[in-house]
Amino acid sequence: MAEAMLLTMVVLLLLGFPMMIPLIAGCFVAFFLFMPVPPEIMVQQMLGGIRPAALIAVPMFIFAADIITKGHSADRLIDLVMRFFGHMRGGLGVTAAASCTLFGAVSGSTQATVVAIGGPLRPRMLEAGYKDSFVLALIVNASDIAMLIPPSIAMIIYGVISGTSISELFIAGVGPGLLILVLFAGYCVIYAIRNDIPVLPKASWGERLTAMKEAVWPLGFPVIVVGGIYGGIFSPTEAASVCVAYAFLLEFVIFRSLKLREIYDIAKSTGLITAVVFILVAAGAAFSWVISFNQIPQAILGGIGLDQAGPIGVLIAISIAFFIGCMFVDPIVVILVLVPIFTPIIDGAGIDPVLVGVIITLQVAIGSATPPFGCDIFTAIAIFKRPYMDVVRGTPPFVFMLMLVAAALIIYPPIALFLRDLAFR
Repeated sequence: MAEAMLLTMVVLLLLGFPMMIPLIAGCFVAFFLFMPVPPEIMVQQMLGGIRPAALIAVPMFIFAADIITKGHSADRLIDLVMRFFGHMRGGLGVTAAASCTLFGAVSGSTQATVVAIGGPLRPRMLEAGYKDSFVLALIVNASDIAMLIPPSIAMIIYGVISGTSISELFIAGVGPGLLILVLFAGYCVIYAIRNDIPVLPKASWGERLTAMKEAVWPLGFPVIVVGGIYGGIFSPTEAASVCVAYAFLLEFVIFRSLKLREIYDIAKSTGLITAVVFILVAAGAAFSWVISFNQIPQAILGGIGLDQAGPIGVLIAISIAFFIGCMFVDPIVVILVLVPIFTPIIDGAGIDPVLVGVIITLQVAIGSATPPFGCDIFTAIAIFKRPYMDVVRGTPPFVFMLMLVAAALIIYPPIALFLRDLAFR
């Protein structure tokens, strides 16, 4: 049965069908040809996959990200970081990395971060003397931090599939995200020194205070998400709804950067993205039930001896599988397909599911910015109108640093779990 499912999916992928079709078709093949259960069960499993209340947060965070991406929040965050770090050696590069981190805490979307931060900062960095290959690689890879810093849609999907606390996943992603920022910032300084990039004039404290005042409102987003959730004020789902209301208040009322007539187009964009995500989640739920019902994960992992490996061996295998998978397939699809396969071995090895979730999210983020088919690469191609090779040429140093963080998480889990334990233990 597994061979028939795999063959069906591969053929449809090669024919150019979007990933949701191969997933559903593979499930149909299994249900109709190999499984002694009514086909209605498949529909029930698909509906059950999108029933968890936590998934309501996904369209809400997407909607909030769409609103602020079209507004002025990103510009204000960039200006704040620029005033404090722009005069340093490599200050523009540090500004780009830090701005991606801040905007990630606002939007939770890597692709929105590429658009919002890359658009205004890339011309400034090119004018200052940075190579375009470095600039593109920095923006594409620094946007990965958005997937680790809450709110993270990838973490929500993982939490729903695995039954892991989304609140714990959110707080556990902060440490690795900040570590990546420090590494990227250090590399930007080294690059600027080696290439003799000139520094910018130092901002006065008056200019800094002005930038801080203008950025206070956008910085309210991480306060709402992190402070609200861990202060016990509301759940992650409620935080997502509050973020939408706050984004609307900022961009339509306070900043007046958007007109009410634009809300329809923004909502339509959100609806299209949400529809794709939920179809994928529904198809993934049916796929997960099929492979679990037939004990395919146990057969695969037992066949390669992974069920006898220790926790470190399991985490290494998970990292490799997700890294390779996300180089070729949409991150959500990889999470939907691989998490159910690894769940039995994770439980058997006694590994903290929150640590696994952070490692998976990091590998998903790395794969999203890694050739050949990382989704953030194609976002950058579309936004910056640059050839594929120009976008990927500068990525190796950044991918190496991201892999160092992944290795550090496996060797020293408190990087992710310290804040989680502080907040929940």
